[in-house]
Amino acid sequence: MNRKLLIKSLICINLELPHMNNHFRYGQDHLTVQKVLDLCKGTLKGQLDNETVSKIKASRDIVDRIVKQEEPVYGINTGFGPLCTTSISPKDTSTLQYNILKSHSVGVGPLCPKQISKIMLILKAQALSKGFSGVAISTVERIIWHIDNDVIPAIPSQGSVGASGDLAPLAHLFLPLIGHGEIWSDEGTVISTQEMYKQKGIKSIPLGAKEGLALINGTQFIAAYAVKVVENLQSCLSQADLIGAMMIEGLLGSTTPFIDSLHQLRPYKGTIHVANRMRALLQGSKIVESHKDCDRVQDPYSLRCMPQVHGSSRNAWLHLRELLEIELNAVTDNPVIISDELTISGGNFHGQPLAMALDYACLASAELGNISDRRIYLSTTGIAKNVPKLLMKETGINSAFMMPQYTSAALASENKVLCHPASADSIPTSLGQEDHVSMGSISGRKALQVLDNVEQILAIELMYAAQAFDFHKPLRSTAIIHKIHDHVRAQIDFAEEDRIFGDDMKLALKIIKDKELLELTRDDEQLCSSSFNDVFEKL
Repeated sequence: MNRKLLIKSLICINLELPHMNNHFRYGQDHLTVQKVLDLCKGTLKGQLDNETVSKIKASRDIVDRIVKQEEPVYGINTGFGPLCTTSISPKDTSTLQYNILKSHSVGVGPLCPKQISKIMLILKAQALSKGFSGVAISTVERIIWHIDNDVIPAIPSQGSVGASGDLAPLAHLFLPLIGHGEIWSDEGTVISTQEMYKQKGIKSIPLGAKEGLALINGTQFIAAYAVKVVENLQSCLSQADLIGAMMIEGLLGSTTPFIDSLHQLRPYKGTIHVANRMRALLQGSKIVESHKDCDRVQDPYSLRCMPQVHGSSRNAWLHLRELLEIELNAVTDNPVIISDELTISGGNFHGQPLAMALDYACLASAELGNISDRRIYLSTTGIAKNVPKLLMKETGINSAFMMPQYTSAALASENKVLCHPASADSIPTSLGQEDHVSMGSISGRKALQVLDNVEQILAIELMYAAQAFDFHKPLRSTAIIHKIHDHVRAQIDFAEEDRIFGDDMKLALKIIKDKELLELTRDDEQLCSSSFNDVFEKL
């Protein structure tokens, strides 16, 4: 059997494969954030089955018939946007698709992370495979080829207004299909698509009527950022609870505010979950027992109100995740091919549903960093017995832990600036045809930027909490808090004098970014006490 026949037979075999746990059927299976991330990593394999192929081909056949009949249907045989009344002849419908990819590739600014671009490809493959977009099967197969072979387009991060879909970034994303644009190399640099073609031995693919529009119309840029926001915010939320619990121990805080009967009087899911988690983390601590009869009537809010603040951010995370899961399985281009008799020019491309939720998540993220910074500051004040001001006994000659809090304060302040809701703005485009847009692309980008800052803040709090905790030796906390503390101390030593704390901050940040605390505590049964555990652990 020659090579071409072998490849063809393998494709046929792939289409006949039954659904397996390590396979995902584009257009058929329900996509979740976790599945997107697994597809991105390659631990889950995406494929097209026969039913999906039939749906895609049927939708394509409808478009071909519309072109032959020459009845005006937006985006198929008309111009785009304000040019919707301009008729396009059958012989020019294909040229129109190439032109729209080229003319709409107007993005600017830093390149998106490679992972974001790959997620966009995955989301577009899922949307087109639903069979309502009128694209050719060869177009979907080429997108999946890019995913499977990790040949990922490099795209600018700015230029989308988040309605008529993410036009500019999606245009850049699909330029490589027609031989233009740029690609991330294996070395992390950017090469031309033509250079990639030479390396891979492939050529551009033809585009028929409507295909260019179907490729660039949709919310995949916004949704890709939302996937990363959901992932990173969940990580920050879970680690903030762990670090906050160790800070309570370090500052001799009370566990009374976490009693379940209090939170049943105001039963928000997030609040109950965090309160249960804090109780589980601190139950049986000898440090807690050591100050139960102290004269401190109540703790400052940054300790006492963790369930309310962390919990509210968890509720925002849950809201975004639930909306995003709808978006991941939606058809968001335009027009939508329903049947031979019905092609709808609607507004599913409008990014408002995610834009508003991302702005909410952005605020929730910033507040998580804000209360963390307050705990960092509190730990330097000498509020707790045996814990010296600035977390070091010999000060004066040593500035001690004065300066890292300046950094956390700067990051918290920057986050407040970034919390301005992008979705509150709208600037008309396309000669007024697109007179209300979502700006959801900005919502997504700045939410992820805020989370980067929150990770830095949590890393600083981790350092401070570990330092405060050490002053209570030889008293013992719970096994899990000691496990966390020992993990930090294996990489960052207790500080008895000044040193380059920036180096410690980098080590702490790696712990946060690599989710080491979550891996460390994943199997600990103490964290499974909340009835909402599955709700907040599910991606």
